Amino acid sequence: MVAAPTDIRELVRSTVDEYLAEKQAEKDAKPKKMALIATKGTLDMAYPPLILATTAASLGWEVGIFFTFYGLNIIHKQKGKHMKVAPLGNPAMPMPVPNLLGAIPGMTAMGTMVMKSMFKSHGVASIDDLLEAAVDTGVRLIPCAMTIEVFGYKNGDFIQEAEAPCGAATFIDWAMDADISLFI
Repeated sequence: MVAAPTDIRELVRSTVDEYLAEKQAEKDAKPKKMALIATKGTLDMAYPPLILATTAASLGWEVGIFFTFYGLNIIHKQKGKHMKVAPLGNPAMPMPVPNLLGAIPGMTAMGTMVMKSMFKSHGVASIDDLLEAAVDTGVRLIPCAMTIEVFGYKNGDFIQEAEAPCGAATFIDWAMDADISLFI
């Protein structure tokens, strides 16, 4: 006996509903995943990837930051300690100072000091504290192998918590199923 068209529709609908419910359950069972690419090594640009990463990791997300080009400064042992914020050519600077004044010697040091002071007075963690929190919450700190080679760095130049360097293809393979991917 041939099934009536409404029976077939109901069978298809229930099969699809079961399949979708199963796939949703699989997705819900996996932790959420965030892939960040840090490309800038100035003090003001070190905060966004670290704050996003530590926040997501503290919420149970799997997080990895791929540090490439000047973003490597964030995890570089020496350069990470001396990151600055340059007011020259930085239209987002909150200081009401004309851009031309940013070219005056000492303005970068002043801008850096002002930013650090503002952050400290508002209880914002330092870069070192954020890196420590990232490590404590399981954030993967992944240096770019190609950039290390191009810039003449050595693996020992980076904080010990950084993973072994990898290439873009390896990071893309890891990031492929990320729920959120950001280029910073």
